[in-house]
Amino acid sequence: MNKVDGYDCDVVHEDVIASVKKKMLDEDVLFDVSDFFKILGDSTRAKIMWALDKNEMCVCDLAVLLNMTKSAISHQLRVLRDADLVRFRRDGKMVYYNLADEHVKLIFEMALEHVLEK
Repeated sequence: MNKVDGYDCDVVHEDVIASVKKKMLDEDVLFDVSDFFKILGDSTRAKIMWALDKNEMCVCDLAVLLNMTKSAISHQLRVLRDADLVRFRRDGKMVYYNLADEHVKLIFEMALEHVLEK
């Protein structure tokens, strides 16, 4: 532990800094992680994610549930699809949406659990 010039810190742990620096992820990876959370940071998209966590749904079902237009829901679903957070399947003329995979489901449910434990 010692003081580092140029920083407003009294004490730094050089061994910890060196250890973490060796493991530091590439800036592009951290940017993508940040983008991921920005996408989830929209309350409409969070509502859609919550609904799709409960059940596979079509655009019309989501529109009625969330009291929104089909167009607004479709726009948000496109953002979620482009981020690989939701996927869709066709059944004739119907298109049904669900969460993309178990990782997305787990991340969303863990975030919800964290918020609800207050």
